[in-house]
Amino acid sequence: MSRVSLLGCCDYSSDNVRSVMLKHFENLGGVEAFICYGDTVAIKPNLICPRPSDCAAQTHPSFILELARILLDFGAKPIVCDSPAWADAQTCVKALGILDELRYLGVEVKQLNKSRNIVVPLANAKTGISSIILDVDKIINLPKLKAHQQMVVSIAIKNMFGTVVGKRKAIWHYRRGASVDEFSKLLLGVFETTKPTINIIDAVVAMESQGPINGDSRELGFSLASSDAFACEMVCAKIIGLDVNEIPLLRCAIENGLSDIRFEDIEIVGGVIDDFAVDDFVFAKLSPLRFTLPRIIRSIYRQIKMLTTK
Repeated sequence: MSRVSLLGCCDYSSDNVRSVMLKHFENLGGVEAFICYGDTVAIKPNLICPRPSDCAAQTHPSFILELARILLDFGAKPIVCDSPAWADAQTCVKALGILDELRYLGVEVKQLNKSRNIVVPLANAKTGISSIILDVDKIINLPKLKAHQQMVVSIAIKNMFGTVVGKRKAIWHYRRGASVDEFSKLLLGVFETTKPTINIIDAVVAMESQGPINGDSRELGFSLASSDAFACEMVCAKIIGLDVNEIPLLRCAIENGLSDIRFEDIEIVGGVIDDFAVDDFVFAKLSPLRFTLPRIIRSIYRQIKMLTTK
């Protein structure tokens, strides 16, 4: 059985978040079950654009900071890294208000660049994944639970698409966006290539409606963690009222043999789904998955402008 730690978290105070993270690790076998002393550990939050924490577009800064502190206390060497859709990792972290605190702790914030072409067999494709993420000892996936206007939801699996360098992500929307199934295979292939050691999901305040950037904040009051991202996604789906088949990434994973997990195969520890379940979560009005070439060109121009004027 796949074990998922499900815990209530009423707010983002440092004490609460640290307590929840430590309890997640305890429920799943301890920090030592995932990390070795001296490991270089990539913390991969959802850094998508330079928005403050109160708009729920990015992983909350307290999740990033407290995880970094726990890893440092254990003797690991954490780095915070991503390849945001807009601006860069440092600018996005600065917008969250924790860049100086991370520097004080000696934790680097790195842009996921230095592309290495990796074959993704499931998608029959080769894509540029950051060598930074490929070369660390361990990866901890730290996503925000969000509605998504192309993929229904963005949780653990979608978050690892951020390891694809720069605007290559937008280009893949053009190349594979005509088919949700083909695009899902690409995302699943990237996830399987990077395969985080553990996934810890920020759902204290989620994003509903037109996510992943322009949606509305929605208090859900929980966090969950597991080494099995598919189990994480199933539990999240249950809480916000989605069937597995309504999530393209889960449906595609099951159809292509990446996961054969059933909900009844998941052992949930720490909390009860009914305590957090909602029946009125607002999902996005879906928009085309495929990006047009003019949209990609505008996106590249805007990105260059943001990076050269920051």
